[in-house]
Amino acid sequence: QVQLVESGGGLVQTGGSLRLSCAASGRAFSSYIMGWFRQAPGKDREFVAAISAGGGSTYYTDSVKGRFTISRDNAKNTVYLQMSSLKPEDTAVYSCAARRGVLYSDATRYDYWGQGTQVTVSS
Repeated sequence: QVQLVESGGGLVQTGGSLRLSCAASGRAFSSYIMGWFRQAPGKDREFVAAISAGGGSTYYTDSVKGRFTISRDNAKNTVYLQMSSLKPEDTAVYSCAARRGVLYSDATRYDYWGQGTQVTVSS
């Protein structure tokens, strides 16, 4: 079992940056694959990025490649999402999620979820 709490969201102008954090409590954080997802109003939840348990492998959706970076610090039980060159279409509630096993972009494959943090990018 793992509990997840996101932070770092807010309001930013187009072209700006934000760093989201997801703090995990519970055991064996370093054994979990971590993912970031987002959901904009009226839209389905969308995969953003994922990172392997050891941090050696990462995977991004095409729309954020080159702008977002996922990383983790297993000593701090925290996963990060550094977001740069933000666009209005990045506006959404961002949630982190955890699972064991294989790295997936499918949200239904994740077992544990945080409550989410709002990111708003103004034009």
